Amino acid sequence: MLSILIPVFNYDVLGLVLELKHQADNLGIEYEILVQEDAGKRFIEENNQINLLENCRFSINQENLGRGKNLNLLCSKSKYEYILIMEADALPENKSYLKTYIDSIAESPDVIFGGVKYPDDIPSKEKILRWKYGRNREIKSLNQRLKNNYDFVFTWNLLLKREILLQFPFPEFINEYGYEDLVFIKNLQLNSVPVTHIENLLVHYNNEDNIDFIKKTERAVKNLHNLISSQKIDTKDIKLSRVCITLKKLHLAGIFKLIYKKSKKQILKNLTSKNPNLYLLDFYKLGYYCDLKE
Repeated sequence: MLSILIPVFNYDVLGLVLELKHQADNLGIEYEILVQEDAGKRFIEENNQINLLENCRFSINQENLGRGKNLNLLCSKSKYEYILIMEADALPENKSYLKTYIDSIAESPDVIFGGVKYPDDIPSKEKILRWKYGRNREIKSLNQRLKNNYDFVFTWNLLLKREILLQFPFPEFINEYGYEDLVFIKNLQLNSVPVTHIENLLVHYNNEDNIDFIKKTERAVKNLHNLISSQKIDTKDIKLSRVCITLKKLHLAGIFKLIYKKSKKQILKNLTSKNPNLYLLDFYKLGYYCDLKE
């Protein structure tokens, strides 16, 4: 009935697997939980305990594939009609998490997204930027998601028919971090694969510190630039690139980049402070992207 796929990179997921297994066993359903470490070296001993659990399997890639290829490989190893893609650093909000999805399967949906939540507890100053970004930019109400079926979807906490992922796999031409979710969801939209939205939240316990998050953001923006340059992503599909083009059309790109370069240090100081401003993060991303375009 259900294959649960958990791609991992240097993360201890034993607690998540135990919770999912407990819920699945209580439901009495046919299931498997497949965890695949993408050539990382940490928490191997902890995650190896997964192999001692019935219907659960932990494996290690010999080389780093990236999240998309890792998920495609996991899908090829799965055996049930539906797959549920999880995030390693997340936990279900409630004990009826799997039951909610199993009940939804009765309608034979193609794809279901359950939504995301972030913890209420404020993290330390060193880790507040990612938490604040998640709380303010990634959490969307069910009504918001229903109005924009393809706009507010992540490729975790995502239930879909196995045949859908086999037909429309994650883009393997994306080798760097960033935007594979967008390409995957856009492909579903272009092929008229409907996405159903429900309230079945997964709590994201992202523990990334401010500097690492900024570096990952830079990597994602750089990857976007490369994907657009190689015509793998259409400029009009990304707000960042659309705004950059508008600035050029208005002959404001040069002034904007000058302001960005002169204010970069002050922006980074704010983003690593105890009260980071997300609008400054937006400004930083746009400046970084426009500078790459030049």
